[in-house]
Amino acid sequence: MRIGDICTVQTVHCKRDVTVQDAALLMRNHHVGDLVVVEQPNGERVPVGILTDRDIVVSVIALGLDPASLLVGDVMSAELMTANEEDDVYETIDRMRFKGIRRLPVVNSLGGLSGIVSIDDLIEFLAQEMGELSRISASQMEREKQARH
Repeated sequence: MRIGDICTVQTVHCKRDVTVQDAALLMRNHHVGDLVVVEQPNGERVPVGILTDRDIVVSVIALGLDPASLLVGDVMSAELMTANEEDDVYETIDRMRFKGIRRLPVVNSLGGLSGIVSIDDLIEFLAQEMGELSRISASQMEREKQARH
C-alpha cells in the first residue's frame, strides 16, 4: 500500500517568517501538535521544516524566551525527511523507525506538500491489517465446517 493512501491530507502549514506565538495559535486552533513549514517557489507548497509543540516547549518556553519575538524558522527542525505519495507504507515505517521520527510530511511528484503521516496513522493502518489477518482463521474454520456437513 502507498503512504499517500493513509496520510492525513488536511495538513496545517505555515511559512518560516511566522512568529512562534502565531504558530502556537495555529496549532491550538486546528488541534494539532505540529506544523509543516513550507516555501512556495513555484506555486507548490514545498516542505522545508517542521515545528512541533515539543520544539516550542523545549526551545522557547523552557528557556524563558519570548515566543512573539522568535520566528518559526529560528526554532523549527530543519533536517527534514519526507516521503513520496508513492512510497510503500512498510518502507516508510522502516525509515521513520530508523530515524526516530514520529511525523513525516508526504510530498507529490513535484515535491509539493500533499499530506502528513504520523505514528498514529500508521498504528491505525497496522491495527486494520491485524484485524484482517485475524479473520483468516475464522473464515477457514467456517469453510471447513460447511464442507463437513
